[in-house]
Amino acid sequence: MSTFRKLSDSVCASPQIEVSDVTAAKDDGFTLIVNNRPNGEEPSAPQGDVIAAAAAEAGIGYLEIPIGHSGFSEPQIDEMVAALANEDAKVLAYCRSGTRSTFLWSLAEAKSGGDPDLITAAAMQAGYDISPIRPMIDMLAAR
Repeated sequence: MSTFRKLSDSVCASPQIEVSDVTAAKDDGFTLIVNNRPNGEEPSAPQGDVIAAAAAEAGIGYLEIPIGHSGFSEPQIDEMVAALANEDAKVLAYCRSGTRSTFLWSLAEAKSGGDPDLITAAAMQAGYDISPIRPMIDMLAAR
């Protein structure tokens, strides 16, 4: 069972989830699961199609925005901005540890006009250090 870590009132990050976590997510009111883990990254982990099927069965939306070793691209950030744009959505984003999901959320928040200091504080409160991408956050927030 994964731990859902609160980044905002409508977004949580999580380490790799299991099928049973989809039910817990539904019970917690999540309406969208965002998978930030590339398929095949860890063959023993539930792959995207398995989580997508469990999400569909539970009536939860599912979106893949895989973040690999090459880092974050503007289209990936834009996809996350769009995923977070629905004010009624409650989003659970996951990857191996939750770090990439938190990084992507941070970049999307900054691009949407969020305050970099508040974004950093929220990530730290959830147990994630986003200092490695703070320059990108500052740049996106300044646009």
